[in-house]
Amino acid sequence: MTRVLAAGLVLMTGTLLPAPAHAQIPVGAAASVTTVTLDGVTVRLKAGTTQVVTVNHTRGYRARVLLWRASAEGWQRRLETTGRIGYGGLVVGRLRQQGTGTTPLGTYRLRSSFGTHARTPAWDLSHRVIRAGDYWVQDNQSAFYNRYRNKARGGFRWWLPSSNDNSSERLRDYRQQYEYAIVTGFNYAAQVRHRGSGIFLHVNGSGATAGCVSAPRRFLRALMNRLDPDRVPVIAIGR
Repeated sequence: MTRVLAAGLVLMTGTLLPAPAHAQIPVGAAASVTTVTLDGVTVRLKAGTTQVVTVNHTRGYRARVLLWRASAEGWQRRLETTGRIGYGGLVVGRLRQQGTGTTPLGTYRLRSSFGTHARTPAWDLSHRVIRAGDYWVQDNQSAFYNRYRNKARGGFRWWLPSSNDNSSERLRDYRQQYEYAIVTGFNYAAQVRHRGSGIFLHVNGSGATAGCVSAPRRFLRALMNRLDPDRVPVIAIGR
């Protein structure tokens, strides 16, 4: 059950939380701050960041996932749930290798979203509805590596079988997980081939992910309603 607490914190797990936690550093000082620690996770702030999702590994492939928002008093928790990471565990982002099932440690922008639903007025992130022929490119020989692209536009070997190291992900094959999906900035701005493609925050599947972070459907839906690109949202993954 989703519960709304007096302080505005929405809990997605059914267990009451303590009063909202605040970071040590006031938001007014953010211009001079490059890092902050939230729920034990080191967050490397971008200029203007006032929304943060932290992912704190707890055990196995489980993690505590929190949404934080900056206020005049500091950073306050707004959402909490139990999420999942990759079957290969966690790895330093720059050392990650494609196909290892590892989730990259570090702080990354939450850039945009895609999924099976049309954008609603409450969603501020740039959003795409999954169409027939849409892929996430994982072909290391493609100029569109780590990008959303339809096979009709060409530029990648969409026909490669899933057993091939350069096969891309047909998004319609993951209707449950990608009902709501948020694109992270891991290996996005300056793609390094073989480091990994398609690290998202998405709806839970049946178990661990292949490197993404996943969370319950209701959490993703609530998060989509709150993320604001003007707040420069980031995800910080720690252990």
